[in-house]
Amino acid sequence: MSGTCHGGEHFIGRPAGEIVIALAGNPNVGKSSLFNALTGLGVETAHYPGTTREVHTALARAGERTIGVIDLPGSYGFTGVAEEDVVALRALDDLEPDVVVVVVDPSTLGRTLYLALEALDLGHRVVLAVNLVDEARRSGLVIDDEALATALGIPVVQTVATQGIGVSTIVDACFRAAAEPVPDPPGYGPDFEALLEPLVRACASAECLPRGRTARGAALALLVDPSDAPADAAPDVLTALRQVRQAMRSHFGESGATHLARERHGLAGLLGDEAVRRKEKRHWLPRDAWSLTTWPWTGVPLVALVAAGIFGFLFFVGDLLARGFSGLWAAYASPAISAAITAVADDGVLGRVLLWGFDAGIEASLSIGLPYILTFYLLIGFLEDTGYLNSLAFLTDRLMHRFGLHGRAIVPMVAAAGCNVPALVAAGQLPSKRERLIASSMVLFVPCSARTAVILGAVGHYLGWQPTLLVLGILVAVWLGSGLMLEKMLPGGSRGLVMEMFPFRRPSLKRVVAKAWDQFKEFLFIATPIVIVGSLILGGLYETGWLVKLSGPLAPVVEGWLGLPAIAGLTLLLGFLRKELSLQLLVALAVAAAGFAGAELTELMSATDIVVFATVNAIMLPCISTMSVYWRRNGNAATAIALVATVAIALVVGGVLARVLPLVGFAA
Repeated sequence: MSGTCHGGEHFIGRPAGEIVIALAGNPNVGKSSLFNALTGLGVETAHYPGTTREVHTALARAGERTIGVIDLPGSYGFTGVAEEDVVALRALDDLEPDVVVVVVDPSTLGRTLYLALEALDLGHRVVLAVNLVDEARRSGLVIDDEALATALGIPVVQTVATQGIGVSTIVDACFRAAAEPVPDPPGYGPDFEALLEPLVRACASAECLPRGRTARGAALALLVDPSDAPADAAPDVLTALRQVRQAMRSHFGESGATHLARERHGLAGLLGDEAVRRKEKRHWLPRDAWSLTTWPWTGVPLVALVAAGIFGFLFFVGDLLARGFSGLWAAYASPAISAAITAVADDGVLGRVLLWGFDAGIEASLSIGLPYILTFYLLIGFLEDTGYLNSLAFLTDRLMHRFGLHGRAIVPMVAAAGCNVPALVAAGQLPSKRERLIASSMVLFVPCSARTAVILGAVGHYLGWQPTLLVLGILVAVWLGSGLMLEKMLPGGSRGLVMEMFPFRRPSLKRVVAKAWDQFKEFLFIATPIVIVGSLILGGLYETGWLVKLSGPLAPVVEGWLGLPAIAGLTLLLGFLRKELSLQLLVALAVAAAGFAGAELTELMSATDIVVFATVNAIMLPCISTMSVYWRRNGNAATAIALVATVAIALVVGGVLARVLPLVGFAA
């Protein structure tokens, strides 16, 4: 078979290293955890042209040795038609790893081994990483890795990637495998192998095997997808392919590709059954936990209970932490900072401006970030670690169909409650352009942790839980309305939901805390400097009288329509940088205006003002990071419409609230 040996031009470069390994695996088997354990920082991400799936590459060091690592998209196969399957195969063909590490879950070994068999069939050196063995042991599963290694003819390593267990053994096994010849795959039934043999011989005699595959790997790839043959393929290869396909259909009564999949699944199931032994074990959740969380009569109340638990924890614990932090800051940090600044810059304009940034600014940032944002990340991390979000996707499938989506689209919506940016990335994984546009647009109306912190730090902290529920209820109504409008405006329909039901897992406190801290570090080291600089600028404008002049043009809308102080309009606009910046600067303004640390926002705004401010902040102008990702995914026109829509909806809702709340007896 003639043709190019390396699959054409590469979109991303093959990573450097003494050897290059590719990590492959089904979704939810811990592949990304193994990638993180191997590489740490320095990850490069790229999309293949025409796809939304990402391929990550990085350089890892193991002592004096260097390893190039490729993280393939989670997939159930390499030769399927799903986008993740296509991207994974293209990356294998383009980047030509020395070893493919296939990560499998021992609880579903009979199914996840399918990918390892397919990698062997394609002609790759394979190392099998049996991950999550800690959870397997807790479930009473015992894995016979030696029997599995003997049956497959490849190294098998038991790992717990989140704890780094077995990672160094994986590295050693990869170096050994890279130095050895490509192993022979286990093979399938004698009838199948006999019928395939003529095509294998024809591929072996071709001038160049496609993309460096073995003769058998090339033959199986052609059997699955005849269009994989290059245009200038040798005539004897095409003749053998046609004859073999006809012979298999005649012998098995189905296509060769279908029978190959049947053979792989059968062998994977057999090997999985032989390698896993189950002991009876008490489970931390009842075996019908999935039924409880996905049956509407129990699942919906459970969702309400979980949402109420998150709200209650954030409201009461977050408020307690916020008040405690503010008290400690006023008692210890603020006097020390004031004394230091006064000693350097006296108590003139410069000194007061510095106090805006380094006293009021830092306090405002941390008094919102620590009690609300970090706490929220911990709660979401806990739910994600248990696997509850997967059952939520199944439960909400019918609801999401109302918006032209399916149940998996709830995952970006939940992720958006933490941060809109990764939620937009997740929405980009949905199958159709229509679904991606609807989901990513709805994500813009989900209050992220920063906007939630503004709501809790302003409305919850100063007014109580009832007004906070009012604001959250309004945001839910806006989110639902946006979804219904988008479904009507964009032609097309939603697809059915086919998803795997992953088992519940006992959450790891270490894993939850580590993930929450990684997410919070971005806020701490990126947002806090912005708040300090913003507070210094705001302080300079305030102390020199320019704040009133600049806020003047906003007065007709901010004062006349929303009923807010005009200077609040400036902080709302600055929220385009980061949403929590609006409240932090407003708190800093209240502290400066009152002239003492720990001053309340009520020194500057009424109760109605606070509700209107928090609602408008949560709806209008999602932060610049969010909009940049939205723009890259959806283009100029959609981004312009989204920006105008968020501002218009925020102004309409805010203006109505400013007039209705006093009429219904809400405290002014």
